Amino acid sequence: MLVLTRKKGEKIRINDDIIIEILEVNSGTIKLGFIAPSNVKIYRDELYTKIVDENRSAKSIKSDDLKTLLEVFKK
Repeated sequence: MLVLTRKKGEKIRINDDIIIEILEVNSGTIKLGFIAPSNVKIYRDELYTKIVDENRSAKSIKSDDLKTLLEVFKK
C-alpha cells in the first residue's frame, strides 16, 4: 500500500489519465474529486462489495428455480 499525505487543492495522478484532487478536509472527513476516462468505474468500497455479492447470487440459479422458469415459458 502506498500512503501519501496531501493538503486541500493538491492532486495525485495515476498513470496518464486519472487524477484525484483533495477538495475539502473537515474533522475526520475528506472530499475527493476524480478525473478519469468514462470507461474507468469508480465505486465506494461498500457499494462495490454489494454489487459483487449481487452478481454472484444472480449467477447461482437453483435447479428448482430453473424448472419453474421453464414451466412459465412452456405456457
